[in-house]
Amino acid sequence: MESFSWFLMLPFVHGDHELDAILGAWTVFAVLSVLALIARGQLKAAVARGGVEQYIPDEKFTIRNFFELVSWFILGFMKNIMGEDAKKWYVLIFTIFIYIFFANLMGVLPGFLPPTENISTNLGVALLVFFVYNAAGIKAQGLGNYLKHFLGPVAWMAPLMLVVELISHVARPASLAIRLFGNINGDHIVLSIFSSILPGDVGFDFMWLSLGIPIPFLGLGFFVSFMQAFVFALLTTVYISMATAHDDSH
Repeated sequence: MESFSWFLMLPFVHGDHELDAILGAWTVFAVLSVLALIARGQLKAAVARGGVEQYIPDEKFTIRNFFELVSWFILGFMKNIMGEDAKKWYVLIFTIFIYIFFANLMGVLPGFLPPTENISTNLGVALLVFFVYNAAGIKAQGLGNYLKHFLGPVAWMAPLMLVVELISHVARPASLAIRLFGNINGDHIVLSIFSSILPGDVGFDFMWLSLGIPIPFLGLGFFVSFMQAFVFALLTTVYISMATAHDDSH
């Protein structure tokens, strides 16, 4: 099912969906960079005022409030999983969450395809997670101790456990990428179907119905965008916590 995208109309894209996903990813990066600069400016202004006011959120909704709300949410569930180590990995998990969330939200905007609808985008982030949690495990436990977890607790089962553990670890980035791809792609297809459920010549009397039908699915799209970003960030936190834990429970 081909979907419309403004990027696909650019002369140098020529219907290349891979390039469309790249442009979408860079657009998300640019938007987040601008929002981060605005939030930083608002925070610096609050600090400049000094006193207790610098620690109190703005009365109205601002970009600073948004980032602070997301920050406390991310740090909260990370502490429940990792304890005090959450502060060490907070920046990575926050970045993954906010990037995937905004990338997913592009699918809610008319004329844009979410970069996460492309498996290559998702696999890139998933592979980053794969290398990070393995590197963290090796650094925290040492190469020898980390590799012992792949062999299991019983020596005679080591060959079998090694195969099982290797398959399990290789499946993790694939699972992260495919899960995100499937859910975002499915949500976008549903939104596209219900957006065009009525023909264009229904007449003025039913125009309100044609415009109103997609609204609940836009809300659903927002919810799916949030939940998929949350699940990705949550699993990343779990993988890092399991890799760095100094016990045999994982």
